[in-house]
Amino acid sequence: MDTRKIIMIAIAISITFVQEQMLLFLPNVQFTVLLIIIFSSVFSLKESLVYILGYVLLDNMYLGGFNLFYMIPMLLAWSLIPITYHTILRKTTNEYYLGVFAFVFGFVYGWMFIPFNMIQTGITNLIPYITADILFEVIMAITGLLTVIWLYQPLMSVLKSLENTGRFSSRKIYK
Repeated sequence: MDTRKIIMIAIAISITFVQEQMLLFLPNVQFTVLLIIIFSSVFSLKESLVYILGYVLLDNMYLGGFNLFYMIPMLLAWSLIPITYHTILRKTTNEYYLGVFAFVFGFVYGWMFIPFNMIQTGITNLIPYITADILFEVIMAITGLLTVIWLYQPLMSVLKSLENTGRFSSRKIYK
């Protein structure tokens, strides 16, 4: 991986982390799903997974520790976006397909935490946990759907225009 890509990944981690912290007062309302989809379309699968790992480590470090019962499902869930984007979705740019994927992901993200939280808290009955969490899953699903449908194409066109103007080019300017 070249220096340019490492810097782009660091900037992507910063953007994702800052927007999430700015919207922390609204439960599960964030642009994280949209940003991970966009950065997955810019990065290769390997680079996307490095981006996810850096983001999850930064988020967990900032929020107060490395709780494995929180960090592992978060890492697994966020990693599903670039893996799905580069395999099943085959790098689609259709915002409606990606919006449906973001909607489904809102539920998948919440479900990834179920086994870990059940082990950590000792809860053996699944129904109360799902009942308590369903509203937050619906909020995340709807937020993911709407942000991807409304903002995916405009943000991708901005990224493409920056790339076309040469601002993100990897040309060497020295001899």
